[in-house]
Order: sequence, then C-alpha cells, then structure tokens
Amino acid sequence: MTTAELKQEMRQVLEDNILRFWLDNMIDREHGGFYGRIDGHGQVHPQADKGAILNARILWAFSAAYRVLGHHEYLEAATRAKRFLIDHFIDPDYGGVYWSLDYKGEPKDTKKQFYAIGFAIYGLSEYARATGDEEALKCAMNLFECIEQHAFDAENNGYIEACTREWGPIADMRLSELDANYPKSQNTHLHIIEPYTNLYRALCEKEKGRVKSEKFATVFESEELKVKSEKFATAADSAMNTSAVAIFSLFTLHSSLSNLIHIFTDHILNPETCHLDLFFENDWTRGAGHLESYGHDIECSWLLHEAAIVLDDKGELARVEPIVLQVARASEKGLNADGSMVHEANLDTGTVDTDRHWWVQAEAVVGFINIYQHFGDEAALQKALHCWQYIKEQIIDRDGGEWLWSRHADGTPNLDDDKAGFWKCPYHNSRMCLEIIERELN
Repeated sequence: MTTAELKQEMRQVLEDNILRFWLDNMIDREHGGFYGRIDGHGQVHPQADKGAILNARILWAFSAAYRVLGHHEYLEAATRAKRFLIDHFIDPDYGGVYWSLDYKGEPKDTKKQFYAIGFAIYGLSEYARATGDEEALKCAMNLFECIEQHAFDAENNGYIEACTREWGPIADMRLSELDANYPKSQNTHLHIIEPYTNLYRALCEKEKGRVKSEKFATVFESEELKVKSEKFATAADSAMNTSAVAIFSLFTLHSSLSNLIHIFTDHILNPETCHLDLFFENDWTRGAGHLESYGHDIECSWLLHEAAIVLDDKGELARVEPIVLQVARASEKGLNADGSMVHEANLDTGTVDTDRHWWVQAEAVVGFINIYQHFGDEAALQKALHCWQYIKEQIIDRDGGEWLWSRHADGTPNLDDDKAGFWKCPYHNSRMCLEIIERELN
C-alpha cells in the first residue's frame, strides 16, 4: 500500500465510519450536547451521565475534522460541543470543569480531575484553531491557569491528579477504578502535555501576525519579560498592551511545555527499560509495582516528539529525539504477530492484558508512522501498515459503525464495553485518521 492510498483509506473511515456514527446516533436534541452512552450492542442510553472527557473529546474531534476537511456539518457538531462544555461543564463559582453531569446537564460529580481539564483545553484550543473563536481560546487559557494554580507541585515538580470542587485535597485521586490511587500519574501528565502543546500552537498561529516579529522571535530570551510578568499578566484590559499580553501567554505556556518535556524524560521515563512508569508518589518514587503500558509508550513517543517540534527549540529537539526512538522501540514488546498491540502488563504478577483495545491500535499506527516520517525507518512504516490492516479487519464495525472497544486474544469481539461512552470517544481513532491525512508522507 502506498502512503497516498493509506491517506485515502483514512479519510473514508474517518468520515463514513467514525464521524457519521456520532452525528447520526449521539446528538441529544432534547437536553443538549450528546448522549452519555451507547453500549456494545448498539443500544442508546439517553439517561446515562455525561462525562467531561467524552464531551471534550467530541469537541476536539469535530473541531479538528472541520479545520482539516472544512465540512459545515462538522462545525455544527463542534459548536454544539463547545457550547455545552462552556455552559454546563465549566464551574461558574470555582473554575475548572465538573467530572460529570446528569443526562439533563446538571452537575453530578463535581470533583476536579486535571486529566479532564486538560482535555477541555485540548478541545477548546482546537476549536479556536479551526474557527478563530476568541471565547474558546480565552476559556482554554483560563483552564490552563487553573491547572497551573491548583495542580502544579512547586516543591517536587509535576502535576497532581485531582482536587475537590473547591480545589481542596481529595482522598481518592484515581482517574478510574482500574487505576492505582497515587498523587501523580504518567497518564495525566501525558494528557496535560498534549493540550498544552495544542494551546501553544493555537496562540502561535493567532499571534504571529499581530505581535511584532522581532518581539516574537526573541520573547523567550527576554529577561525584561520575566521581571515584568505580573505587569503583562494584568494588562488584558488595555488595548495598547494586547501584544504584551500575547507575549506573556506564549512565554508562560512555553515555560510550562518545556518543563513537561523534562518531567517525562527525567521522572516518568524508566531509564533502565525505556518504558514509561505509570504511578508515582509526590516525590516521584514509583508506585504500584512494575507496570508497562505499551499503548501509552507508543502514544507518548509521538506526543513528546510533537511537543518538542511545536516548542521550536532545536537544542531541545535534538535531546528528545533519541528518547522518542527508545520509547517507540520499547513499545514493540507489546506487538503481536497479527500486527496488533496489547495494552499493558504487570511484571510483578506476570499478568498481561491481551485484549486488542481500539485506542492502542490507533496510537500504534500514529506512533510508527511518526518514526517513519521523521527518522526514515521503513520497518516502522510496515508496523503501522500491519496494525492498520488489523484495525480494518478486526476493530472497525462495518455494520454498526464506529469501532469495537476491543477484541479478545481468541479473536472474539468485546461487546461488554461501550461503543460510545464515558471513555469511548471519537478521539484516538479520528486523530489517527487526521494525523495520517495531514502528515507529509512519501
């Protein structure tokens, strides 16, 4: 298969199989936004709770699809998701986003999980990229400030998992029942570096034509900016200082994004195995035993690379790229002979999750394509194509639309988990398609 043929297949699956499913089945025209769940048998649950992650990922997917493909139908869906996120998920009293709403759009679980806030930034910043919408960009910046104010650990570096609605300590910090209860995780950091990269990119695209080029080029070397940061931060009401505010926003995002890259390379990456450790105490002591998540390894390899590329620091990129290769190669431990990748393994117990999860396959395709594109690795291209063949044959639901949650190791489909729901969103798979469509591949 040529890369041109691959792009053509990706577009067809994106439009006809993934996005069409969500447009036809998930829009809640009675209570607003989107339904909270369709089970593995295709049954809609109109009274299911609505999760922040689901809504934010829908916002990202349709915003990105509109930006790349330009179909007005995608803009309408993205705008519906943006409006529902801002009007219902944003906490008007304390800031941040609620974890979940009931089916009518009223707050249900009001805790502040920073993973979910990160996805809200991801969706809003993509909507701003696609449309130039000032409300979405401002809201994304406000949520960025929430994370920096309430999640950042100034003593040990890094970001904690969760707080109460009022930003107080919370006993159960777990992202889900499947996770260990530790104050820091690889997964949350991964989905903070991802939106920070996109928000930084959105600001750069917006401001490059308005901020004087000489200031823009030297902003990150400016000691004066650092000294006067408080002045810049409070200059938003002055039309004369719009460039200063833009520069300050770019500077703070640049600093946070650069720091996140170092968090991954200095704390989360296991230097002995080149896998990413999963759970940590506040001081970065590893918790929950020896775990390896091959899906997160390959996803991180390309998201870390993307962050360094968007940061546009040649020295940092040169430092990161060998690590990108190491992590991608380490993830290959999860590859199967049929081209698929298993999710994770517990080395202490010898337990391996052998299911072929939909999101792991999508990230494997992007991760190996990234290695091929930037490092000229033909073997990586073949790994991506092999995994794509597995997806086409085993994961895509040709009859019901969208993708299965997973297939078991014996090849039987997993119908117990959702087709669409709190964790099953048009994000990993639509992003895979859009990444391949947008990349320059020979």
